[in-house]
Amino acid sequence: MASRCWRWWGWSARPRTRLPPAGSTPSFRHHFSTQEKTPQICVVGSGPAGFYTAQHLLKHPQAHVDIYEKQPVPFGLVRFGVAPDHPEVKNVINTFTQTAHSGRCAFWGNVEVGRDVTVPELREAYHAVVLSYGAEDHRALEIPGEELPGVCSARAFVGWYNGLPENQELEPDLSCDTAVILGQGNVALDVARILLTPPEHLEALLLCQRTDITKAALGVLRQSRVKTVWLVGRRGPLQVAFTIKELREMIQLPGARPILDPVDFLGLQDKIKEVPRPRKRLTELLLRTATEKPGPEEAARQASASRAWGLRFFRSPQQVLPSPDGRRAAGVRLAVTRLEGVDEATRAVPTGDMEDLPCGLVLSSIGYKSRPVDPSVPFDSKLGVIPNVEGRVMDVPGLYCSGWVKRGPTGVIATTMTDSFLTGQMLLQDLKAGLLPSGPRPGYAAIQALLSSRGVRPVSFSDWEKLDAEEVVRGQGTGKPREKLVDPQEMLRLLGH
Repeated sequence: MASRCWRWWGWSARPRTRLPPAGSTPSFRHHFSTQEKTPQICVVGSGPAGFYTAQHLLKHPQAHVDIYEKQPVPFGLVRFGVAPDHPEVKNVINTFTQTAHSGRCAFWGNVEVGRDVTVPELREAYHAVVLSYGAEDHRALEIPGEELPGVCSARAFVGWYNGLPENQELEPDLSCDTAVILGQGNVALDVARILLTPPEHLEALLLCQRTDITKAALGVLRQSRVKTVWLVGRRGPLQVAFTIKELREMIQLPGARPILDPVDFLGLQDKIKEVPRPRKRLTELLLRTATEKPGPEEAARQASASRAWGLRFFRSPQQVLPSPDGRRAAGVRLAVTRLEGVDEATRAVPTGDMEDLPCGLVLSSIGYKSRPVDPSVPFDSKLGVIPNVEGRVMDVPGLYCSGWVKRGPTGVIATTMTDSFLTGQMLLQDLKAGLLPSGPRPGYAAIQALLSSRGVRPVSFSDWEKLDAEEVVRGQGTGKPREKLVDPQEMLRLLGH
């Protein structure tokens, strides 16, 4: 899954001391007489973008890299976004741990940049600052009724079953028969798969230690009455945003059958001849599933399935329909669309026809969105990115960005790796060319003093490893690889903070 954000989550683990007013921050050079003469670099965000950037920066033989993270725990969306039944995707954590164990790298969790410490303060303490905090928000539907109970973002739902602290109070109501997911990307398919996975299959995953879904979420999913999930998209089969791996998993999901309308695929055989190979293979699988008669074994499996999922193409949400008493969501009004334009310019336009799709749960999965981290940092609110050229923040020397806040919330972990390495390469080039501030910088020593004066207790990587060990122990009792800690205050108590 997309790796569907790193300054992100909005809880507060402890009281915070307000930052001093602008212009009153003490200069670090008045407080530190001994300063290291190595390149001091900090990275904001400890998801894939942050760790891959740090990994590349450590290619410099003397550079020291500090990674700051809002959560007490590292790894960002690898921990909080990757589907809990995809443990193999989380193996990148081993690589990130090796980076954190470097003698020239340090992790400092429980520090929110923009609140506990400002970007200008970081820039004064370090030779370079890289913003890699991802996309902590979701794109709103901006339609009537989206505030109704029974409507939530797929991002929040994923955070709920993955143990993200800010989403533990979500309490999704799964007592309905039908759920609608607005969006047709990998996150949408992940959510649909989790909703439709039979309880006995979840139990089997537990027995072979292949899921770290939270205990609370597992309890709710065991009682789920959702039998049908519709995934709605404005455009057609050629424009879906999910990948073939996730589609295969859905087609083969135990106890569930696909519902695809062959009419949506008319004329598609000729159109896919010229598309890139990955898109062609994906569309061919959709086409076969929609139009070919399944073999005897698959037909028997589908006939016995008690659950179903379907793709509704050429539909754009216009309104979340309320129940008769107006107290919760009861359906979605969809505008029927048609496609205009070709290739990348293809867009969905309304035909004037409408249809209502009854449901009791609506999950919005139309994209993640970055937020500005600090008033001093340029930010394009329309695109949701920091304006940059190859990772160099425009008009701010010594400031860089990588990952989703650099290019937008697209791509998988491998995409983020390539992108982050490029930012690291640009920074090291600038360092070699003498384009970064000269002279020694105090690095973490200066930031530690500021945080201490503001009552902020950072969490080190060795602290995280204590929490990690505690989670593993708690998981052993239930046959899971770990039972995630979800309360930041409990985490800090366990560390004696």
